[in-house]
Amino acid sequence: MASSTDTSAQPDRPLRPNTVFRQLRGRRSPAEFAALVRRAAREIGERVSCDARYVGRVEAGEIRCPNYAYERVFLHMFPGRTLTDLGFAPRSTVRGRGARPAAPPVAAAAHEHPRDRDAPYGAHRPYPNDPLNHEESDVLRRAFMTGTGATVAAAATLGPLGTATDASAASRRAGTSEAAAVEEAVRRIRLLDDQHGADGLYRRAAEPLRAAYALLDAGATRQTTAERLHSGAGELAISVGWLAHDSGRFDDARSHYAEALATSRMTGDAGLEAHAFCNTAFLARDAGRPREAVRAAQAAQRAARPLGSPRLMSLLALREAGGWAGLADRTGCEQALVRAQALFGRGMSDADPEWMSFYGEAELAGLEAQCWSTLGDWRRASRHARRATRLQDPHFSRNIALYTAELADDLARDGHPDEAATAGLRVLDLLAQVQSSRIQSMLAGTARVLLPHRRASGVADFLDRHASLPRPRRG
Repeated sequence: MASSTDTSAQPDRPLRPNTVFRQLRGRRSPAEFAALVRRAAREIGERVSCDARYVGRVEAGEIRCPNYAYERVFLHMFPGRTLTDLGFAPRSTVRGRGARPAAPPVAAAAHEHPRDRDAPYGAHRPYPNDPLNHEESDVLRRAFMTGTGATVAAAATLGPLGTATDASAASRRAGTSEAAAVEEAVRRIRLLDDQHGADGLYRRAAEPLRAAYALLDAGATRQTTAERLHSGAGELAISVGWLAHDSGRFDDARSHYAEALATSRMTGDAGLEAHAFCNTAFLARDAGRPREAVRAAQAAQRAARPLGSPRLMSLLALREAGGWAGLADRTGCEQALVRAQALFGRGMSDADPEWMSFYGEAELAGLEAQCWSTLGDWRRASRHARRATRLQDPHFSRNIALYTAELADDLARDGHPDEAATAGLRVLDLLAQVQSSRIQSMLAGTARVLLPHRRASGVADFLDRHASLPRPRRG
Protein backbone atom coordinates (compact mmCIF):
# COMPACT_ATOMS: atom_id res chain seq x y z
CA MET A 1 0.00 0.00 0.00
CA ALA A 2 1.27 3.46 -0.84
CA SER A 3 2.09 5.66 2.08
CA SER A 4 -0.39 8.25 3.16
CA THR A 5 -0.14 11.79 1.98
CA ASP A 6 -1.51 12.98 5.29
CA THR A 7 0.95 15.67 6.24
CA SER A 8 0.19 15.28 9.93
CA ALA A 9 2.28 12.12 9.83
CA GLN A 10 5.47 13.97 9.03
CA PRO A 11 7.53 14.15 12.23
CA ASP A 12 9.78 16.91 10.91
CA ARG A 13 6.90 19.32 10.44
CA PRO A 14 5.33 20.43 13.75
CA LEU A 15 1.65 21.24 13.54
CA ARG A 16 0.74 24.87 13.15
CA PRO A 17 -2.88 25.64 14.01
CA ASN A 18 -4.83 27.29 11.21
CA THR A 19 -5.99 30.37 13.11
CA VAL A 20 -7.33 32.04 9.97
CA PHE A 21 -9.74 29.19 9.32
CA ARG A 22 -10.78 29.23 12.96
CA GLN A 23 -11.62 32.93 12.68
CA LEU A 24 -13.67 32.30 9.55
CA ARG A 25 -15.76 29.76 11.48
CA GLY A 26 -16.70 32.54 13.89
CA ARG A 27 -19.29 31.68 16.53
CA ARG A 28 -20.53 28.58 14.73
CA SER A 29 -19.72 25.20 16.23
CA PRO A 30 -17.56 22.83 14.14
CA ALA A 31 -20.67 20.79 13.32
CA GLU A 32 -22.59 23.89 12.19
CA PHE A 33 -19.68 25.03 10.03
CA ALA A 34 -19.33 21.55 8.54
CA ALA A 35 -23.00 21.70 7.54
CA LEU A 36 -22.30 24.97 5.71
CA VAL A 37 -19.38 23.33 3.89
CA ARG A 38 -21.58 20.43 2.74
CA ARG A 39 -24.27 22.84 1.58
CA ALA A 40 -21.74 24.92 -0.37
CA ALA A 41 -20.43 21.73 -1.97
CA ARG A 42 -23.90 20.80 -3.18
CA GLU A 43 -24.26 24.26 -4.72
CA ILE A 44 -21.34 23.62 -7.06
CA GLY A 45 -21.87 19.92 -7.68
CA GLU A 46 -19.10 18.65 -5.40
CA ARG A 47 -19.32 15.73 -2.98
CA VAL A 48 -17.56 16.15 0.35
CA SER A 49 -18.41 14.42 3.63
CA CYS A 50 -17.26 17.26 5.86
CA ASP A 51 -18.02 16.93 9.57
CA ALA A 52 -16.91 18.42 12.87
CA ARG A 53 -13.82 16.21 13.02
CA TYR A 54 -12.61 17.39 9.62
CA VAL A 55 -13.08 21.03 10.65
CA GLY A 56 -11.14 20.30 13.83
CA ARG A 57 -8.28 18.72 11.87
CA VAL A 58 -8.06 21.78 9.62
CA GLU A 59 -8.01 24.16 12.56
CA ALA A 60 -5.41 22.05 14.39
CA GLY A 61 -3.12 22.21 11.37
CA GLU A 62 -3.31 18.49 10.61
CA ILE A 63 -4.55 19.31 7.12
CA ARG A 64 -1.98 21.68 5.69
CA CYS A 65 -3.56 21.74 2.25
CA PRO A 66 -7.04 20.38 1.36
CA ASN A 67 -7.73 18.07 -1.55
CA TYR A 68 -9.00 19.59 -4.77
CA ALA A 69 -12.68 18.99 -4.03
CA TYR A 70 -12.46 20.83 -0.71
CA GLU A 71 -10.38 23.56 -2.38
CA ARG A 72 -13.18 24.30 -4.82
CA VAL A 73 -15.74 24.36 -2.02
CA PHE A 74 -13.71 26.69 0.20
CA LEU A 75 -13.02 29.09 -2.67
CA HIS A 76 -16.73 29.07 -3.44
CA MET A 77 -17.55 29.90 0.19
CA PHE A 78 -14.94 32.67 0.39
CA PRO A 79 -14.71 34.18 -3.10
CA GLY A 80 -11.70 36.28 -3.96
CA ARG A 81 -9.44 34.43 -1.51
CA THR A 82 -6.71 31.92 -2.20
CA LEU A 83 -5.86 28.84 -0.16
CA THR A 84 -3.07 30.74 1.58
CA ASP A 85 -5.58 33.49 2.43
CA LEU A 86 -7.56 30.76 4.20
CA GLY A 87 -4.55 29.73 6.27
CA PHE A 88 -3.41 26.72 4.22
CA ALA A 89 0.11 26.00 3.02
CA PRO A 90 0.83 26.41 -0.71
CA ARG A 91 0.09 23.17 -2.49
CA SER A 92 3.56 23.03 -4.01
CA THR A 93 5.15 22.89 -0.54
CA VAL A 94 3.14 19.90 0.66
CA ARG A 95 5.09 16.69 0.14
CA GLY A 96 6.99 18.48 -2.61
CA ARG A 97 4.30 17.70 -5.17
CA GLY A 98 3.56 19.99 -8.06
CA ALA A 99 0.20 21.68 -8.06
CA ARG A 100 -2.48 21.90 -10.64
CA PRO A 101 -3.64 25.44 -11.41
CA ALA A 102 -5.80 26.66 -8.57
CA ALA A 103 -9.52 26.94 -9.16
CA PRO A 104 -10.42 30.51 -10.13
CA PRO A 105 -11.99 32.70 -7.46
CA VAL A 106 -15.71 33.35 -7.64
CA ALA A 107 -16.69 36.89 -8.46
CA ALA A 108 -19.79 38.06 -6.61
CA ALA A 109 -21.55 41.17 -5.47
CA ALA A 110 -20.37 42.49 -2.13
CA HIS A 111 -23.82 42.34 -0.56
CA GLU A 112 -24.32 38.63 -1.23
CA HIS A 113 -23.63 35.96 1.37
CA PRO A 114 -21.02 33.43 0.15
CA ARG A 115 -23.47 30.53 0.51
CA ASP A 116 -26.07 32.29 -1.68
CA ARG A 117 -23.81 32.77 -4.69
CA ASP A 118 -23.72 30.74 -7.85
CA ALA A 119 -20.33 29.43 -8.87
CA PRO A 120 -18.98 28.52 -12.33
CA TYR A 121 -17.68 25.16 -11.15
CA GLY A 122 -18.84 21.90 -12.63
CA ALA A 123 -18.70 18.56 -10.84
CA HIS A 124 -15.23 17.50 -9.78
CA ARG A 125 -13.59 15.07 -12.16
CA PRO A 126 -10.64 12.80 -11.42
CA TYR A 127 -7.27 13.63 -12.94
CA PRO A 128 -5.81 10.39 -14.32
CA ASN A 129 -2.19 11.55 -14.05
CA ASP A 130 -2.58 13.23 -10.71
CA PRO A 131 -0.95 11.58 -7.67
CA LEU A 132 -2.97 11.10 -4.52
CA ASN A 133 -4.81 14.19 -3.43
CA HIS A 134 -3.21 15.76 -0.37
CA GLU A 135 -4.58 14.51 2.96
CA GLU A 136 -6.04 11.36 1.35
CA SER A 137 -4.50 7.91 1.45
CA ASP A 138 -4.55 5.26 -1.27
CA VAL A 139 -7.20 3.45 0.73
CA LEU A 140 -9.51 6.45 0.89
CA ARG A 141 -9.16 7.29 -2.77
CA ARG A 142 -9.93 3.76 -3.94
CA ALA A 143 -12.65 3.18 -1.37
CA PHE A 144 -14.69 6.32 -1.80
CA MET A 145 -14.88 7.43 -5.40
CA THR A 146 -17.75 9.74 -6.28
CA GLY A 147 -20.88 7.69 -6.90
CA THR A 148 -24.05 8.30 -8.87
CA GLY A 149 -27.47 9.17 -7.53
CA ALA A 150 -28.72 5.60 -7.59
CA THR A 151 -28.61 3.69 -4.34
CA VAL A 152 -27.03 0.54 -5.72
CA ALA A 153 -24.35 2.51 -7.51
CA ALA A 154 -23.74 4.51 -4.35
CA ALA A 155 -23.39 1.33 -2.34
CA ALA A 156 -20.69 0.18 -4.71
CA THR A 157 -18.45 2.97 -3.46
CA LEU A 158 -18.19 1.22 -0.11
CA GLY A 159 -16.87 -2.15 -1.20
CA PRO A 160 -13.23 -1.49 -2.13
CA LEU A 161 -12.22 -0.65 1.43
CA GLY A 162 -12.27 -4.34 2.26
CA THR A 163 -10.12 -5.33 -0.69
CA ALA A 164 -7.81 -2.41 -0.11
CA THR A 165 -7.10 -3.20 3.52
CA ASP A 166 -7.54 -6.92 4.13
CA ALA A 167 -4.29 -7.88 2.43
CA SER A 168 -2.25 -5.24 4.19
CA ALA A 169 -3.82 -6.08 7.56
CA ALA A 170 -2.51 -9.62 7.31
CA SER A 171 1.05 -8.53 6.66
CA ARG A 172 1.66 -5.26 8.47
CA ARG A 173 0.43 -3.16 11.33
CA ALA A 174 -2.04 -0.41 10.62
CA GLY A 175 -0.91 3.19 10.40
CA THR A 176 -2.58 6.57 10.15
CA SER A 177 -3.76 6.02 6.58
CA GLU A 178 -5.69 2.88 7.58
CA ALA A 179 -7.21 4.64 10.61
CA ALA A 180 -8.24 7.53 8.36
CA ALA A 181 -9.81 5.08 5.90
CA VAL A 182 -11.96 3.54 8.64
CA GLU A 183 -13.06 6.99 9.80
CA GLU A 184 -13.90 7.99 6.24
CA ALA A 185 -15.92 4.80 5.79
CA VAL A 186 -18.12 5.89 8.70
CA ARG A 187 -18.65 9.32 7.15
CA ARG A 188 -19.39 7.89 3.73
CA ILE A 189 -21.97 5.44 5.07
CA ARG A 190 -23.72 8.19 6.99
CA LEU A 191 -23.75 10.45 3.96
CA LEU A 192 -25.17 7.74 1.68
CA ASP A 193 -27.79 6.79 4.26
CA ASP A 194 -28.89 10.43 4.55
CA GLN A 195 -29.33 10.58 0.79
CA HIS A 196 -30.62 7.11 -0.09
CA GLY A 197 -31.75 5.19 2.99
CA ALA A 198 -30.48 1.84 4.23
CA ASP A 199 -31.84 -0.73 1.76
CA GLY A 200 -29.20 -1.62 -0.79
CA LEU A 201 -26.37 -0.28 1.37
CA TYR A 202 -26.29 -2.80 4.20
CA ARG A 203 -24.59 -5.77 2.54
CA ARG A 204 -21.90 -3.65 0.94
CA ALA A 205 -21.31 -1.68 4.15
CA ALA A 206 -20.49 -4.90 6.00
CA GLU A 207 -17.32 -5.27 3.89
CA PRO A 208 -15.46 -2.24 5.31
CA LEU A 209 -16.58 -3.31 8.79
CA ARG A 210 -14.89 -6.69 8.39
CA ALA A 211 -11.79 -4.93 7.10
CA ALA A 212 -11.76 -2.56 10.09
CA TYR A 213 -11.78 -5.43 12.58
CA ALA A 214 -9.07 -7.20 10.56
CA LEU A 215 -6.95 -4.09 11.05
CA LEU A 216 -7.62 -4.22 14.80
CA ASP A 217 -6.51 -7.85 14.90
CA ALA A 218 -3.27 -6.94 13.11
CA GLY A 219 -2.45 -4.22 15.61
CA ALA A 220 -1.27 -0.66 15.05
CA THR A 221 2.08 1.08 14.85
CA ARG A 222 1.25 3.52 17.65
CA GLN A 223 -1.07 3.63 20.63
CA THR A 224 -2.82 6.75 19.31
CA THR A 225 -3.46 4.95 16.02
CA ALA A 226 -4.81 1.93 17.89
CA GLU A 227 -7.22 4.18 19.77
CA ARG A 228 -8.39 5.75 16.50
CA LEU A 229 -8.89 2.30 15.01
CA HIS A 230 -10.93 1.07 17.98
CA SER A 231 -13.09 4.18 17.97
CA GLY A 232 -13.49 4.08 14.19
CA ALA A 233 -14.32 0.37 14.12
CA GLY A 234 -16.89 0.85 16.88
CA GLU A 235 -18.53 3.76 15.06
CA LEU A 236 -18.47 1.73 11.86
CA ALA A 237 -20.22 -1.15 13.64
CA ILE A 238 -22.92 1.27 14.79
CA SER A 239 -23.32 2.70 11.28
CA VAL A 240 -23.65 -0.76 9.75
CA GLY A 241 -25.99 -1.72 12.59
CA TRP A 242 -28.17 1.26 11.79
CA LEU A 243 -28.39 0.20 8.13
CA ALA A 244 -29.53 -3.23 9.34
CA HIS A 245 -31.97 -1.59 11.76
CA ASP A 246 -33.52 0.72 9.17
CA SER A 247 -33.87 -2.10 6.65
CA GLY A 248 -35.71 -4.32 9.13
CA ARG A 249 -32.86 -6.70 10.03
CA PHE A 250 -33.27 -6.29 13.78
CA ASP A 251 -31.19 -9.33 14.82
CA ASP A 252 -28.26 -8.17 12.69
CA ALA A 253 -28.57 -4.66 14.09
CA ARG A 254 -28.58 -5.94 17.66
CA SER A 255 -25.40 -7.91 16.97
CA HIS A 256 -23.60 -4.90 15.48
CA TYR A 257 -24.61 -2.61 18.33
CA ALA A 258 -23.40 -5.20 20.85
CA GLU A 259 -20.09 -5.40 18.99
CA ALA A 260 -19.70 -1.62 19.23
CA LEU A 261 -20.58 -1.70 22.93
CA ALA A 262 -17.97 -4.38 23.59
CA THR A 263 -15.37 -2.32 21.73
CA SER A 264 -16.22 0.73 23.82
CA ARG A 265 -15.89 -1.23 27.05
CA MET A 266 -12.47 -2.62 26.06
CA THR A 267 -11.07 0.84 25.44
CA GLY A 268 -13.00 2.88 27.99
CA ASP A 269 -14.50 5.04 25.24
CA ALA A 270 -17.45 6.75 26.93
CA GLY A 271 -18.57 8.48 23.74
CA LEU A 272 -18.73 5.23 21.81
CA GLU A 273 -20.52 3.53 24.71
CA ALA A 274 -23.16 6.27 24.81
CA HIS A 275 -23.67 6.01 21.06
CA ALA A 276 -24.01 2.22 21.17
CA PHE A 277 -26.55 2.37 24.00
CA CYS A 278 -28.41 5.17 22.19
CA ASN A 279 -28.92 3.03 19.11
CA THR A 280 -29.69 -0.03 21.22
CA ALA A 281 -32.50 1.93 22.88
CA PHE A 282 -33.89 2.98 19.51
CA LEU A 283 -33.75 -0.60 18.23
CA ALA A 284 -35.43 -1.97 21.35
CA ARG A 285 -38.29 0.49 20.95
CA ASP A 286 -38.81 -0.49 17.31
CA ALA A 287 -38.55 -4.20 18.14
CA GLY A 288 -41.33 -3.97 20.71
CA ARG A 289 -39.12 -4.11 23.82
CA PRO A 290 -39.94 -0.75 25.42
CA ARG A 291 -38.61 -1.56 28.88
CA GLU A 292 -35.24 -2.47 27.40
CA ALA A 293 -35.40 0.81 25.47
CA VAL A 294 -35.78 2.76 28.71
CA ARG A 295 -32.91 0.90 30.41
CA ALA A 296 -30.58 1.31 27.43
CA ALA A 297 -31.38 5.02 27.14
CA GLN A 298 -30.70 5.52 30.84
CA ALA A 299 -27.40 3.64 30.52
CA ALA A 300 -26.50 5.88 27.58
CA GLN A 301 -27.17 8.96 29.71
CA ARG A 302 -24.91 7.69 32.48
CA ALA A 303 -22.11 7.12 29.97
CA ALA A 304 -22.64 10.47 28.25
CA ARG A 305 -22.96 12.71 31.29
CA PRO A 306 -19.19 13.36 31.69
CA LEU A 307 -18.87 14.26 27.99
CA GLY A 308 -20.47 17.68 28.49
CA SER A 309 -22.80 17.68 25.45
CA PRO A 310 -26.33 18.95 26.20
CA ARG A 311 -27.44 18.01 22.68
CA LEU A 312 -26.33 14.42 23.19
CA MET A 313 -28.15 14.27 26.52
CA SER A 314 -31.23 15.73 24.80
CA LEU A 315 -31.25 12.97 22.18
CA LEU A 316 -30.81 10.31 24.84
CA ALA A 317 -33.73 11.74 26.81
CA LEU A 318 -35.81 11.38 23.63
CA ARG A 319 -34.75 7.75 23.36
CA GLU A 320 -35.96 7.26 26.93
CA ALA A 321 -39.21 9.05 26.11
CA GLY A 322 -39.79 6.61 23.26
CA GLY A 323 -39.43 3.70 25.66
CA TRP A 324 -41.88 5.20 28.15
CA ALA A 325 -44.35 5.80 25.32
CA GLY A 326 -44.08 2.14 24.36
CA LEU A 327 -44.92 1.23 27.95
CA ALA A 328 -47.98 3.54 27.73
CA ASP A 329 -46.48 5.59 30.57
CA ARG A 330 -47.60 9.08 29.54
CA THR A 331 -46.15 10.74 32.63
CA GLY A 332 -42.72 9.18 32.18
CA CYS A 333 -42.78 10.09 28.50
CA GLU A 334 -43.75 13.72 29.12
CA GLN A 335 -41.06 14.14 31.78
CA ALA A 336 -38.40 12.80 29.42
CA LEU A 337 -39.66 15.07 26.61
CA VAL A 338 -39.43 18.12 28.86
CA ARG A 339 -35.81 17.21 29.70
CA ALA A 340 -35.03 16.69 26.04
CA GLN A 341 -36.41 20.10 25.07
CA ALA A 342 -34.62 21.90 27.91
CA LEU A 343 -31.30 20.29 27.07
CA PHE A 344 -31.76 21.01 23.37
CA GLY A 345 -32.39 24.65 24.22
CA ARG A 346 -28.87 24.97 25.64
CA GLY A 347 -27.57 24.91 22.08
CA MET A 348 -24.70 23.20 20.33
CA SER A 349 -21.18 22.88 21.72
CA ASP A 350 -17.76 21.65 20.67
CA ALA A 351 -18.41 18.57 22.83
CA ASP A 352 -21.21 17.37 20.51
CA PRO A 353 -20.18 14.09 18.81
CA GLU A 354 -19.74 14.33 15.05
CA TRP A 355 -22.30 11.57 14.44
CA MET A 356 -25.01 13.85 15.81
CA SER A 357 -25.02 16.13 12.76
CA PHE A 358 -28.54 14.84 11.96
CA TYR A 359 -29.94 16.01 15.29
CA GLY A 360 -31.55 19.41 14.94
CA GLU A 361 -34.98 20.92 15.46
CA ALA A 362 -36.46 18.68 12.76
CA GLU A 363 -35.28 15.46 14.41
CA LEU A 364 -36.44 16.70 17.82
CA ALA A 365 -39.91 17.35 16.40
CA GLY A 366 -39.92 14.06 14.49
CA LEU A 367 -39.01 11.95 17.51
CA GLU A 368 -41.56 13.75 19.66
CA ALA A 369 -44.17 13.02 16.99
CA GLN A 370 -43.32 9.34 17.23
CA CYS A 371 -43.81 9.43 21.00
CA TRP A 372 -47.27 11.01 20.73
CA SER A 373 -48.20 8.62 17.95
CA THR A 374 -47.24 5.65 20.13
CA LEU A 375 -49.41 7.10 22.90
CA GLY A 376 -52.33 7.44 20.46
CA ASP A 377 -52.44 11.24 20.51
CA TRP A 378 -52.69 11.55 16.72
CA ARG A 379 -53.48 15.26 16.64
CA ARG A 380 -50.43 16.22 18.66
CA ALA A 381 -48.31 13.72 16.72
CA SER A 382 -49.34 15.18 13.35
CA ARG A 383 -48.58 18.69 14.55
CA HIS A 384 -45.01 17.73 15.45
CA ALA A 385 -44.57 15.63 12.31
CA ARG A 386 -45.65 18.56 10.14
CA ARG A 387 -43.15 20.78 11.92
CA ALA A 388 -40.41 18.21 11.32
CA THR A 389 -41.08 18.13 7.56
CA ARG A 390 -40.89 21.92 7.38
CA LEU A 391 -37.64 22.18 9.33
CA GLN A 392 -35.62 19.35 7.76
CA ASP A 393 -32.54 20.27 5.71
CA PRO A 394 -33.14 19.11 2.09
CA HIS A 395 -29.80 17.24 2.27
CA PHE A 396 -31.41 14.58 4.48
CA SER A 397 -33.69 13.01 1.88
CA ARG A 398 -34.32 9.94 3.99
CA ASN A 399 -35.45 11.96 6.99
CA ILE A 400 -37.79 14.09 4.88
CA ALA A 401 -39.40 10.88 3.63
CA LEU A 402 -39.56 9.50 7.18
CA TYR A 403 -41.19 12.57 8.73
CA THR A 404 -43.65 12.87 5.86
CA ALA A 405 -44.58 9.20 6.24
CA GLU A 406 -45.11 9.81 9.95
CA LEU A 407 -47.30 12.79 9.11
CA ALA A 408 -49.35 10.76 6.62
CA ASP A 409 -50.01 8.02 9.16
CA ASP A 410 -50.92 10.43 11.96
CA LEU A 411 -53.31 12.35 9.70
CA ALA A 412 -54.95 9.13 8.53
CA ARG A 413 -55.52 7.93 12.08
CA ASP A 414 -56.75 11.37 13.16
CA GLY A 415 -59.52 11.27 10.54
CA HIS A 416 -58.02 13.41 7.75
CA PRO A 417 -57.78 10.96 4.83
CA ASP A 418 -57.40 13.60 2.11
CA GLU A 419 -54.43 15.29 3.83
CA ALA A 420 -52.95 11.89 4.64
CA ALA A 421 -53.12 10.88 0.99
CA THR A 422 -51.40 14.10 -0.09
CA ALA A 423 -48.54 13.45 2.36
CA GLY A 424 -48.38 9.80 1.32
CA LEU A 425 -48.02 10.77 -2.35
CA ARG A 426 -45.09 13.02 -1.45
CA VAL A 427 -43.40 10.05 0.21
CA LEU A 428 -43.99 7.88 -2.85
CA ASP A 429 -42.25 10.53 -4.96
CA LEU A 430 -39.27 10.46 -2.59
CA LEU A 431 -39.00 6.68 -2.74
CA ALA A 432 -37.42 7.07 -6.18
CA GLN A 433 -34.24 8.13 -4.37
CA VAL A 434 -34.73 6.74 -0.85
CA GLN A 435 -34.90 3.04 -0.04
CA SER A 436 -35.93 2.29 3.53
CA SER A 437 -37.96 -0.68 4.70
CA ARG A 438 -38.98 1.33 7.76
CA ILE A 439 -40.60 3.99 5.59
CA GLN A 440 -42.26 1.45 3.32
CA SER A 441 -43.65 -0.34 6.38
CA MET A 442 -45.10 2.93 7.67
CA LEU A 443 -46.73 3.61 4.29
CA ALA A 444 -48.24 0.11 4.30
CA GLY A 445 -49.87 0.84 7.65
CA THR A 446 -51.20 4.15 6.35
CA ALA A 447 -52.63 2.41 3.28
CA ARG A 448 -54.51 -0.06 5.48
CA VAL A 449 -56.04 2.80 7.49
CA LEU A 450 -57.06 4.64 4.30
CA LEU A 451 -58.65 1.65 2.55
CA PRO A 452 -62.20 2.46 3.79
CA HIS A 453 -61.77 6.08 2.59
CA ARG A 454 -61.02 5.44 -1.09
CA ARG A 455 -63.60 8.02 -2.18
CA ALA A 456 -61.85 10.85 -0.29
CA SER A 457 -59.82 13.25 -2.40
CA GLY A 458 -56.49 11.76 -3.46
CA VAL A 459 -56.89 8.53 -1.52
CA ALA A 460 -57.54 6.29 -4.53
CA ASP A 461 -54.47 7.71 -6.29
CA PHE A 462 -52.32 7.05 -3.23
CA LEU A 463 -53.66 3.52 -2.76
CA ASP A 464 -53.16 2.62 -6.43
CA ARG A 465 -49.61 3.98 -6.53
CA HIS A 466 -48.77 2.30 -3.24
CA ALA A 467 -50.13 -1.04 -4.48
CA SER A 468 -47.82 -0.83 -7.50
CA LEU A 469 -44.69 -0.48 -5.37
CA PRO A 470 -42.25 -3.39 -5.69
CA ARG A 471 -41.74 -5.28 -2.48
CA PRO A 472 -38.52 -4.32 -0.65
CA ARG A 473 -35.60 -6.59 -1.45
CA ARG A 474 -32.98 -7.49 1.11
CA GLY A 475 -29.56 -7.67 -0.39
